[in-house]
Amino acid sequence: MQDYEPLDLSTWCNTAPSDLVEDGDRAVGRQSFRGIPFLVGPESGSLSDKCYIGLGSPDSGLTIPVNSRAHGVLFAHRLLETALPERGTVGVQVAEYLFHLSGGRTERASVRERFEIAAIPTGDVRAGSSRPGPGVGRLTRQVLGQPYIAVTDGKPALLDRYQGRWDMLGRRQTEALPAEVKDYYLWAWKNPEPDRVIESVEIVPSGPKFIVAGITLGHVDEHPFNRQGRRPARIVLTDPADAQKPFDLGVSVDRGDATFVHPLPDSSGGDSLGESIQGWGQEQNDNSSPSYAEVSAVPSATVTVTQGDDEVGAVSWGEVEAEGSAKTERLRVELLEEGKNWVHVTVLDDDTGKPVPCRVHFRSPEGVPYQPHGHHNQANSNLDTWHIDVGGDLRLGQITYAYIDGTCQGWLPRGEVIAEVARGFEYEPLRARVNIERGQRELTLRIKRWTNMNAQGWYSGDSHVHFLSTQGSHTESLGEDLNVVNLLQSQWGSLFTNVEDFTGAPSVSQVGDNIVYTGQENR
Repeated sequence: MQDYEPLDLSTWCNTAPSDLVEDGDRAVGRQSFRGIPFLVGPESGSLSDKCYIGLGSPDSGLTIPVNSRAHGVLFAHRLLETALPERGTVGVQVAEYLFHLSGGRTERASVRERFEIAAIPTGDVRAGSSRPGPGVGRLTRQVLGQPYIAVTDGKPALLDRYQGRWDMLGRRQTEALPAEVKDYYLWAWKNPEPDRVIESVEIVPSGPKFIVAGITLGHVDEHPFNRQGRRPARIVLTDPADAQKPFDLGVSVDRGDATFVHPLPDSSGGDSLGESIQGWGQEQNDNSSPSYAEVSAVPSATVTVTQGDDEVGAVSWGEVEAEGSAKTERLRVELLEEGKNWVHVTVLDDDTGKPVPCRVHFRSPEGVPYQPHGHHNQANSNLDTWHIDVGGDLRLGQITYAYIDGTCQGWLPRGEVIAEVARGFEYEPLRARVNIERGQRELTLRIKRWTNMNAQGWYSGDSHVHFLSTQGSHTESLGEDLNVVNLLQSQWGSLFTNVEDFTGAPSVSQVGDNIVYTGQENR
């Protein structure tokens, strides 16, 4: 039996796409929303057909026979009128969906505006009692919002990674675009007794006009829309010819989401950090394997890996979760994390016993980074972008470091974690393997000064700094144990930077041994 089975509703369809106010193509016929199959209207999928069940008045209800067992029933529906633009009430009952089970049992579910259903901010939405024009359509886009329980028919999407419009340069740092609704909202009802046959679904409208575009039965025991947090999955290309190609991998998930793929350190020679200098990064792995992506998906999802335009392979996410890995002829996908804790980290000066500013890096033995909360796992997303994503992070080859004041917090995986701490040239950098136990909330690390040049009358500084703010200069220079920073306001052609930092006076940190001067550089 297929895991999701769309029902044919064409017998009850009484509304055509052209009956709606706004123009535009509609998703009709066989469709896939968030990886779930739906049948909208007849199989032909013609926009001239009656494709929707239009409902509204209390006497317009109907009963749709099902006669099948299922773990859940999924609806693709949308509200056609709303009072929210006129400060209407959230939670107005639109309908009641009744699920008649064998043995005479009936389960009831309220379908409420902004919870299980919502209006889509387009011209076909009736605001109050009047049919809106384009202006109202734009207004409702701001005030309707997304429903709290239903989800959009569209998924979150990744922006173009290596190209894009110039005006989207800053937006591309977000990497992901939020999920948008195109035609329908999706809501799922969970059957409390899946061994009983669902004899029929009865729809009892309460007043507001709405349409039902599709109903699908769920035959797998899962919530159909992924709700789990992202989990890192290592991608190993088992064909050496694939593995050694320049990095160009992508991951897609039909019933879930995935981040960009990032290279992992090449550990073919054993310890991936064995030959790197502590505190000073690691050579970047530019090959396609190994690498990793973070995945959030339902068990029935399929994870597909591509290399350029070539599909390398696809695996079941449920198999990856259950067995720890899944493989094809050219591909192996491995789950790297069994759980993680929110850990408060303190880095102490070994001589004073007090927290000390520094830069830190945390990773799993496989190389997956776990930066402190608010910092990037991969500064610049592994791209050599210039004047973008500056401040608070430092990338040295494969490794990204976060500047902290001696304390930080964030997620760390349970089990072995590699922690790396550095602070300029007068401290011995630390690389330690620590073990995070289940329930552990605290981690203390210590670094030791091997010399004190200030005590000998010598002071360190950086004479040529761009793009940081004054406070950012303090944060990073304290983390590197520098005393003086010369931050240069720049004028290079039509580029002007740090104009707001130029005061003509030095900025002195509270501890008194760190000074930032903002000067000028003109070209």
